[in-house]
Amino acid sequence: MARMKEFDRDTAVDAAIGVFREHGFEGTSTGMLVEAMKIGRQSLYDTFGDKWQLYCAAVEHYTAGETAEHIAALRGEAKALDGIRAMLARVVDTAGQSCLGIGSICEFGRSRPELSALHQAADLRLKTTARERIVEAQAAGDIDRSLSAAAAADFLFASVAGIRIAGRGGADHAHLQSLSTLALRAVI
Repeated sequence: MARMKEFDRDTAVDAAIGVFREHGFEGTSTGMLVEAMKIGRQSLYDTFGDKWQLYCAAVEHYTAGETAEHIAALRGEAKALDGIRAMLARVVDTAGQSCLGIGSICEFGRSRPELSALHQAADLRLKTTARERIVEAQAAGDIDRSLSAAAAADFLFASVAGIRIAGRGGADHAHLQSLSTLALRAVI
């Protein structure tokens, strides 16, 4: 008779996210994962298949959470420009932590279709919301109306990636805030 799993899958995935955020896919060993997840090696394989499938589950879980948090910040203010500011402030405040989304893009680019599909789905949701808020801010006269909302959203998220990389590289809060301010100023 098979034993019942004695661990919470989401808790285990969250622990794996921490390891993958810090070490990437290639830098993470199965031993590191089972230690962080507090499960046996066989439980990892029985539940997730292999390290790659666990990595994909971790990236999917992480990007869903981060996307939801960004969207909540974007929509969390009545004034669209304030929502955009809130999202950028959230990025600045968390930039010292490794971003599994950016890390996985840097590590794999578009070489893994299943990973690319996860990133594309999150990117679509996030940029759709950002474009909507940018259009609102343009209608209110807070963002330059001559800019394409799609191009402005692309620029802001390229800036988000830069802020996160600068934060991971050790930039202090003041430096990260100046990057955020300049990114916003570029579209106002």
